Amino acid sequence: MTLSHTCRTVLAVVVVFTSTCSKEEGAVSAAVPVLGYRLVKQYPRAPESYCQGLLYKDGFLYESTGLYEQSTLRRVRLEDGEVVQHIDLPRELFGEGLVLLGDELIQLTWRSRRALVYDRESFEKLREHKYSGQGWGLTFDGTHLVLSNGKNLLSFLDPQTFKVKRTVGVTADGRPVTWLNELEYVDGKVLANVWKSNRIARIDPATGAVEAWIDLSGLADFPPIDNEDAVLNGIAHDPETGKLWVTGKLWPTLYEIEVDATP
Repeated sequence: MTLSHTCRTVLAVVVVFTSTCSKEEGAVSAAVPVLGYRLVKQYPRAPESYCQGLLYKDGFLYESTGLYEQSTLRRVRLEDGEVVQHIDLPRELFGEGLVLLGDELIQLTWRSRRALVYDRESFEKLREHKYSGQGWGLTFDGTHLVLSNGKNLLSFLDPQTFKVKRTVGVTADGRPVTWLNELEYVDGKVLANVWKSNRIARIDPATGAVEAWIDLSGLADFPPIDNEDAVLNGIAHDPETGKLWVTGKLWPTLYEIEVDATP
């Protein structure tokens, strides 16, 4: 199925939040371009999956799902959405971002400050790392792990020790962009879901500047989802083919998209 949904929006809304996730103020940025998308293909997925972290490797999606007493690590077959392997997290942990580093999967937890490291094939837990603050999104730029914590910061960590090497503040037209959630490193840029938004921020990892918004308005209309928690969250990329997939929490569908090159 191919569907054109090209956004011609001129203004990008940037909402500034406090670190406790309460809305502080709103601002409008006219400088950051807004890109639309083309829907290439749809895939089924388990509708109970509260997606917090997503990645693709060799025909499978690896997914971290959230909620206390329900969090999992999953391997999902792309074509039919079947969960072919999974483990449950301890009841007190809330699964968050996920990254593949060599043959190991690293899964963040929300408030527990624990990063769980697994063997990719067996899902055997190998070790843990500690980090400061909350864990939201996680990706790898080829040198460092890149972590978001709900604020407007990206932290670049040593992948072996989890020590912070540098941080960068994310801004759009000079204004902070908070609630950065699931992350994916694509073609030298960090793509970040913005929680409770239909947009993905494309961020320059050197400066933290949002270079473009990817407006995915309309995806949740296929089919409609009537749940306030069912927000856009989940980005996966195949660097070999350039394919890009997105989904949301509790969404029954995974979408392969192509992002417009220009507004």
